[in-house]
Amino acid sequence: MYDQSVGEEYKAKVRSLALNLKSKTNPALREGVVTGEISIATLCTMNVEDMASEEAKQRDRKLAEEALFKARGAESAQAETDMFRCAKCRGRKCTYFQMQTRSADEPMTTFVTCVNCGNHWKFC
Repeated sequence: MYDQSVGEEYKAKVRSLALNLKSKTNPALREGVVTGEISIATLCTMNVEDMASEEAKQRDRKLAEEALFKARGAESAQAETDMFRCAKCRGRKCTYFQMQTRSADEPMTTFVTCVNCGNHWKFC
């Protein structure tokens, strides 16, 4: 049926490329290849994250941020304050914690959660 000498990793890469190029939610990848903006050599070395559409990348970043909020909030005591105003409900009842998310010479990142509506945001 097919050549047994072709490795599983190679077959997985071919499937990934085919699915990403056929995807209706990611026309930018296909257009980049057709117009020559993305070379075939570059395409073959791209990983799944590189091939993802901007919408998918943004969704993944938001999910990762929410996971960080949930994971970090479960293990650390959060201080309640009225220093911050929620942009969503305009309330001032918030909890926050600070964490070093970048290099040591950068300021700490402050993670804030509105107690009233559950909206959360971060800033440096």
